[in-house]
Amino acid sequence: MAALFAGKALVANRERDAVETERELSLALENKVLLLYFGSGQCPRCRRFSPLLKEFFVRLTDEFYVERASQLGLVYVSRDETPEQQSAFLRTMPRRWLALPFGDAFTRELELRFAVSEVPAVVVLKPNGEVIAGNAVEEIQRLGPACFRNWQEAAELVDRNFLLAEEFDDWASRSITDPIRRLKYKLDKTAEGKSKGKRREEGEESS
Repeated sequence: MAALFAGKALVANRERDAVETERELSLALENKVLLLYFGSGQCPRCRRFSPLLKEFFVRLTDEFYVERASQLGLVYVSRDETPEQQSAFLRTMPRRWLALPFGDAFTRELELRFAVSEVPAVVVLKPNGEVIAGNAVEEIQRLGPACFRNWQEAAELVDRNFLLAEEFDDWASRSITDPIRRLKYKLDKTAEGKSKGKRREEGEESS
């Protein structure tokens, strides 16, 4: 799915850093069902639907509700009128959401590609980019998180064997410090061994 956004930058929700390298896009999007949410914080229909989508996403990805986050990603494709409006809307949405930068010309290309004429619209994509649902708004309203199982089966997802982003960061930090801890442990054990040997020698001399 990262191929869809190759050469593009995505904005991490409420973060200044852009998700733009091939590795970053792969970590964020590969082997996931991807939702493209075309919406606006000012659209009355979007204001009614967005809280439902937020709850839908959170219940599938937040550890408060699930032991392991579902293989689900979301990119917000904005029809907001100003960057301030887009930022204000995203601040009310989950941090794991990604977004196209405000005013990005790729927005129009996506609208044409997936025949989006009005908002709200949620396009559901397989990891290879094939469309599962052209607009899942009604399905999400009707079934809630239960509809993800249908998408998961349609997408034929490979069972994920990589870590979540937060876990990966923790693992990375541990992997950097582990050699230092192991070296310290080795030095401590060496010093301890020398100390024991010295005490043994002193004991033999005294006897």
